[in-house]
Amino acid sequence: MVIPLFILFAIGYSFVINSMTNALCIQKEIPDDRQPKVFRTINILITILFTSTFVELWTI
Repeated sequence: MVIPLFILFAIGYSFVINSMTNALCIQKEIPDDRQPKVFRTINILITILFTSTFVELWTI
């Protein structure tokens, strides 16, 4: 029961984080050639967060 709920939460959270990253890139006027690096860095960090949280839930 927890795993499907966690997956839905992760998908929704990823969407919100990417929307906020896009707003950051627009507000700070980050050049188009640097934006993929910003998105990649933030998405990797969020994936690490999700993975560590999932492992923590799995070991309970």
